[in-house]
Amino acid sequence: MTPTLLVPPVLASGDPLSHVLPHKLFEVGGYSIPNTLVMLCVAGVLMLLVFPLAARNKDRVPTGMRNLVESVLSALRDGVVRPVLHEATDKFMPFLWTVFFLILFANLLGALPINPLITAVTGHASHFGGTATGDISITAALAICAFLAIHVGGIREQGFVHYCQNFAPHVPWPLLFLLVPLEIMGAIVKPFALCIRLFANMIAGHIVLAILLGFSGLLADGVSGTSAGVTVGSVLGATFISLLELFVAFLQAYIFTFLATLFIGMAVHPEH
Repeated sequence: MTPTLLVPPVLASGDPLSHVLPHKLFEVGGYSIPNTLVMLCVAGVLMLLVFPLAARNKDRVPTGMRNLVESVLSALRDGVVRPVLHEATDKFMPFLWTVFFLILFANLLGALPINPLITAVTGHASHFGGTATGDISITAALAICAFLAIHVGGIREQGFVHYCQNFAPHVPWPLLFLLVPLEIMGAIVKPFALCIRLFANMIAGHIVLAILLGFSGLLADGVSGTSAGVTVGSVLGATFISLLELFVAFLQAYIFTFLATLFIGMAVHPEH
């Protein structure tokens, strides 16, 4: 009698995209709510729980969670933002801190095996979990927020007229017909790059992980040395990619915040 192996849904489907694409969970007022939006809300709720808890520690010398959170906040402010924004640092820190931690929490939640655990318990394929930043509509929304912060911040610091003059550099007037469209295009491309970079990096790792795990399905065809070797190799590779995904979760949150800071700095201090 041939042994029957229980293969996870992502392996059985044969489609490495099935667990990274958004899946509709329910509708609200005629609008479909995907799992990625739910996970983004979960990340937001976790932030509302974690940071007040960390702030409850009123000791003069921070310890525990408060020490960890304050270390990250200080590193972002003093090591990333202040060298770029200078005296305007404190005006943009609430936005940049929020963006960093929201992306970080969403990335880390996406690394948790929520769907396999729900499937193992219920016996039915689940699409509740997922990486919110692996949904291009969510990364686009984050990029739009950055776009508004860049240009609204630039206008507030310089005034509307002076800010608009930055799109027309002091060059001979015939060159303005070339440079002005390029400046406007650059203002659009910057948030577009933020959107695509975050989306592509977060979805790519999960696709590679699904493909590697897919090789372990070869064990279902037999227990030969070849299939067993491929399975062991795929599991070890998937473990390495999973650890790499944790690093990428922090890295992409940092890169998005760093680039947003640079773009805001270019709008606030165009002379630099």
